[in-house]
Amino acid sequence: MNNLFYLNLKPEQFKRRFGAQIQTFKEMVKSIEQYRLANPKDKRGRRTKLNLEEQVLVALEYWREYRTYFHIGTNWGVSESTVCRIVTNVESTLMKTGKFGIPGKKAG
Repeated sequence: MNNLFYLNLKPEQFKRRFGAQIQTFKEMVKSIEQYRLANPKDKRGRRTKLNLEEQVLVALEYWREYRTYFHIGTNWGVSESTVCRIVTNVESTLMKTGKFGIPGKKAG
């Protein structure tokens, strides 16, 4: 799958596909970028295959459809464990920014 397919979606198609408005998606990406700049972490290890926008889309896709990590991973060309790590990381970072909340979850 071409990972740039989301750039060509109309706003209503984007909302239908990922369950969030494009503006909300952009705010999520911006919030995570700002949080990461303010709280740098160790840069060791392998670089991620997906950029930050794609990672947020993976998380949105998981929250929208609750498909298995395997199915989402095959769509994006990454492993199940990578999808799990992405969803967990995006979720916790969004919670830590204080701008987004997930029902039933606490910022940790």
